[in-house]
Amino acid sequence: MTETVTAILAAHRAGILSPAQTVARSFARIRDHNDPAIFISLRDEKQALAEAERLAARKDAAQLPLFGIPVAVKDNIDVAGLPTTSACPAFAYTPARDATSVARLRAAGAIMIGKTNLDQFATGLVGVRSPYGIPKNPLRADLVPGGSSSGSAVAVSTGLVPLALGTDTAGSGRVPAMLNNIVGLKPSLGLISTAGLVPACRTLDCVSVFSLTVDDAMTALSVMAGPDSADPYSRDRPLAQLGAFPAHLRLGVPRSGQLIFFGDKSAEAAFGESLKRWTALGATLVDFDIEPLYETARLLYEGPWVAERYLVIRDLLASSPDAIHPVTREITIAGARLSAADTFAALYRLQGLRKVAEHAFAGIDALVLPTAPTVYSTAQVLANPIELNSRLGTYTNFVNLLDLCGLALPAAMRADGVPFGITLLAPAGQDAQLASIGRVFHADTRLPMGANNLPQPPLPTLPSGLRGDEIAIAVVGAHLSGMALNGELKTLGGRLLEAASTAADYKLYALKTAPPKPGMLRVEAGTGSSIELEIWALPPAAFGKFVAAVPPPLSIGTVRLADGRSVKGFIVEAADVAGAREISAFGGWRAFVAEAAAG
Repeated sequence: MTETVTAILAAHRAGILSPAQTVARSFARIRDHNDPAIFISLRDEKQALAEAERLAARKDAAQLPLFGIPVAVKDNIDVAGLPTTSACPAFAYTPARDATSVARLRAAGAIMIGKTNLDQFATGLVGVRSPYGIPKNPLRADLVPGGSSSGSAVAVSTGLVPLALGTDTAGSGRVPAMLNNIVGLKPSLGLISTAGLVPACRTLDCVSVFSLTVDDAMTALSVMAGPDSADPYSRDRPLAQLGAFPAHLRLGVPRSGQLIFFGDKSAEAAFGESLKRWTALGATLVDFDIEPLYETARLLYEGPWVAERYLVIRDLLASSPDAIHPVTREITIAGARLSAADTFAALYRLQGLRKVAEHAFAGIDALVLPTAPTVYSTAQVLANPIELNSRLGTYTNFVNLLDLCGLALPAAMRADGVPFGITLLAPAGQDAQLASIGRVFHADTRLPMGANNLPQPPLPTLPSGLRGDEIAIAVVGAHLSGMALNGELKTLGGRLLEAASTAADYKLYALKTAPPKPGMLRVEAGTGSSIELEIWALPPAAFGKFVAAVPPPLSIGTVRLADGRSVKGFIVEAADVAGAREISAFGGWRAFVAEAAAG
């Protein structure tokens, strides 16, 4: 089956399927599925096919990590040439450039298909607050599709695209994942740039990923992750590679009596079964006090963060209030009544709650929770829109306030046909750790993917050969095997994993240092050379010690490999190669040193 990103990439690289065929298939499925509420706008199909053909003609096409992958984008994220509406026609504009997240997907070979529906201005977890209609839940038509990223989640679940972008401020990248039986990755704040995103709460927003598997989501994350000067909230957070399932995994679970299911016994039972699965996988369950997290969640809509939502649409509220969905208007207008004193009081309380959470997370690797405590029908939500929406956010509203990363996973299909999911949470920066344990759990469920009853593929073996919590690092210079500094890696307990090469996106320089050091500079995709390197594994403490000793102008960043993987490794900035000799033609530092020695 060529349904997952991984499978489609393999088919494209083997010549079994062309990007144009894959793009055409997406458009055909959109027509056949015939739910006009999923997409707000679609690209011209001929233009998308022409882009796919141009992409396939590139010499470096097969090396691109998302070569020919169709992607849907939530319609509060800019895609050049397509309107951005945030599900409000009166707000719409047509951007001239892509959001940074979209631009990085394109650079990696992805092809944008269209813009998906959402709860207006990303305010809601239900997917019913849009003038463009309510996407049908493909698993049970009476249920809400989840929001606010409703269209993106449904598009992945139904197989219209294998990958879609959502956003997540209060759970919009996680609740729809559960309701559509797919994976929802909510990255650490600032890991993906929000430049080109219509904000909901600017200090809490993040771009999220929907996919059928955890590995697919991480492929997309690795492409988009990285600092961006256009986003003042961007952070330079290293993204580790996927690793093996930890030998001594400790998962926090709320204390007895603390979990809330609003009377949904089936959801409660499904969560209990998921805990048994974790135990069978070797995890140790540790009691966790969730009450401070509940208190944090209440701050999101009862506190001053509603004022951030108000800031985005206050002009429209003043000029055309009827253009805004009545529920969205009711929630947002409350932000105008908050004072500076209210804001500081909430910030003080939040800081105290963050310290409590930090202490609690110190004894566990991750917290495991239901993604949502229950589910509701569209009719129920339309009759009671605010209260039921709030209930769906029970286990999501506090996450960004506490600067956590999250991964929503399918966990069970209930007897009544309702999907159930769990979410893993950990402090910011531990995205890869969550993915490393989450991928094993998802595979162990053997659940079909999405709404089309597709069997999960076998869990791919990690190509890196990492053990436990080891971290991979790529070396290109004197740390290579047999060279002058290789002993430093071995002294730190390093293991050689493999010889590899970069994507053709780099230039190699002999820096004007004493002695000369290699400087590898990333350039525009396809305009550089493929540089030979080695990938070594280091224990976490050794990795930190090694990186701390890296001398300027060298630094550690994300290096893209020829096979589409990403790994941490030695890089330089453009300013550091001024006056240096370019040695890319040698293909690597070893060949350059050998010639210099022979001369």
